[in-house]
Amino acid sequence: MTSGLELTLLLLGSAVLGVVAFRMLHLPPMLGYLAVGVLIGPNALNLADNGPTTHALAEFGVVFLMFSIGLEFSLGQLKAMRRLVFGLGLAQVGLTIAATIAVSFLTRYLPPALHVGWQAALALGGALAMSSTAIVVKLLTERLELESEHGRRIIGILLFQDLAVVPLLILIPSLAKPAEELAMTLAWAGLKAAAVLALLLFFGQKLMRQWFTVVVKRRSQELFMLNLLLVTLGAAWITEHAGLSMALGAFVAGMLISETQYKHQVEEDIKPFRDVLLGLFFITIGMLLNLQLVLQHWWIVLLLLVVPVLLKFALIALLAKVFGSSDGIAMRTGLGLAQAGEFGFVLLNLASDSKLIDPFVIQLVLASMVLSMLAAPFIIANMDKLAMLVASNEWMLQSLQLTQLASRTMKAQKHVIIAGFGRSGQSLATLLSEEKLPWYALDLDPERVQEARSAGIDVSYGDCTRREALIAAGINRASALVITFADTRLALKVLHLVHELAPELQVIVRAHDDTELDMLKQAGATEVVPEALESSLMLASHALVAMGVPLRRVVHRVQAARDERYASLRGYFHGASDAADDEAAGMHLHSVTLKDDADAVGRRLMELELEGMGAQVTAVRRGATRFAPDAQTELRAGDVVVLRGTGDAVSRAEGRLART
Repeated sequence: MTSGLELTLLLLGSAVLGVVAFRMLHLPPMLGYLAVGVLIGPNALNLADNGPTTHALAEFGVVFLMFSIGLEFSLGQLKAMRRLVFGLGLAQVGLTIAATIAVSFLTRYLPPALHVGWQAALALGGALAMSSTAIVVKLLTERLELESEHGRRIIGILLFQDLAVVPLLILIPSLAKPAEELAMTLAWAGLKAAAVLALLLFFGQKLMRQWFTVVVKRRSQELFMLNLLLVTLGAAWITEHAGLSMALGAFVAGMLISETQYKHQVEEDIKPFRDVLLGLFFITIGMLLNLQLVLQHWWIVLLLLVVPVLLKFALIALLAKVFGSSDGIAMRTGLGLAQAGEFGFVLLNLASDSKLIDPFVIQLVLASMVLSMLAAPFIIANMDKLAMLVASNEWMLQSLQLTQLASRTMKAQKHVIIAGFGRSGQSLATLLSEEKLPWYALDLDPERVQEARSAGIDVSYGDCTRREALIAAGINRASALVITFADTRLALKVLHLVHELAPELQVIVRAHDDTELDMLKQAGATEVVPEALESSLMLASHALVAMGVPLRRVVHRVQAARDERYASLRGYFHGASDAADDEAAGMHLHSVTLKDDADAVGRRLMELELEGMGAQVTAVRRGATRFAPDAQTELRAGDVVVLRGTGDAVSRAEGRLART
């Protein structure tokens, strides 16, 4: 019998290997967890089973997932997107459940094992209505499509799906009661839910802010983390003992904290717990899958994969069309949400525990849901091509957009193309206009473009990572291109296109920090502006002026730092608070003290060949003196050598310096 420690080690080791493998394939980690669960489960290698320990860990994963959803719950966001959320989203979930119940009446003509009652159909419909927030949001973010027209519709529907889970968590366990008790059970569950929610929301909202303020004033990160776990699990315990689900209490706790000023700190602190435990939950879901049964009935699994995905796509696309979308936008919205979702597994698991659905049906539906999620990245990656193939007017609309863009820039000469018209892009446009310099902007947020064009500003809806958009914007006649968004992956794509279309064009790129400065320069960027270093320069310049340093000297120092490509500012001493961002590719500063028996003592820097390892010596402290060394500097015992380089390079250089 496997002990708790052995089981935990097995789950963690398998999860690491699974996530690494799927990351290498550029697939979401969630799919890696599911695959690992299938592999080590009782129906495959039989290394682990869904025992009490595994089940408890999985349940905590759902608790923290619902807590995170509650934390992101915003009345302001709901109000702003109410038509999409409570119109499009409600219609999608409601009609999916209704369609599943309607289909359930046809199962009476199938073999008895496939009979599905209306209660089971309601639970199945709720599970099938869900789409994967984790997969879809990640892929849309990578494609810069969160603010696009179809992106906003997708997010609106996903938001309602997340909210719909709350009543479904209350409803599904009640459906298992006998028919004559069902009405009373639902009424009693609704009454308890209303009472508990009122108690938590009314008293909790007043208490939460005050209590968190008391905890924060103690200035202890450990206490803050303990309090966060107490609040989350305490709320889950209250709802569980009220006969409701633990996940509902966690959702309410997240909602309460979202109204405090500590929301963002809580999000960062809870993320490691949520991701690890949620991963274990997906492993347990994978364990439920019986591969032998699936292979025996592969045609049913294929049917349950293809039919729900196609029907869900058609339903969402039709609803999006009804709500005013063009054919192309409706197609993309449907394709983005056609797959199953993580909350579908939660609801399916709940229906299984409530004995609502036959285990045989659970197996077949579970397999089809896993396969649909595996297919999701490939569908979303190709949804533009699919939309153009099916939507007859999509080519025409895109051609019209490019034609309009080209006609607006046709007379422009020596203009600046601004890629991205967010805050940075708009600030740049204002300064260019004041200098009477021509410019034109491209942006992917239709609402922003509409607002700006209404104000008479030269901006068009266009994707700067597409060759056609850059040509239409007059890249061959432009004097410069400025990439105002700090996304290195997309910036590299734009630089590749510029190299093909206008290799002599000056390209100025915005970056978060100096981590990828050299990569962007090598890809063809004329200048890279790392905002972290630029903000440091601005802080320093204001401080120097405030201390009485002449403005001319301050300007000279700032310009010198820029001329040397921020060399003197690159890298910094990392601390415990930087652990999350401590990537090997980042530039580090690190101090190494030379002991009496170190081989480096008595040797010149040039002899140690540290630069060949990718590290530089920026300073040496000898006693009370700190100086900038040169290649001929001879090191002495007790010297403190300051190294700069990537994490790996600094580690190698430290090894050589400290070697005895």
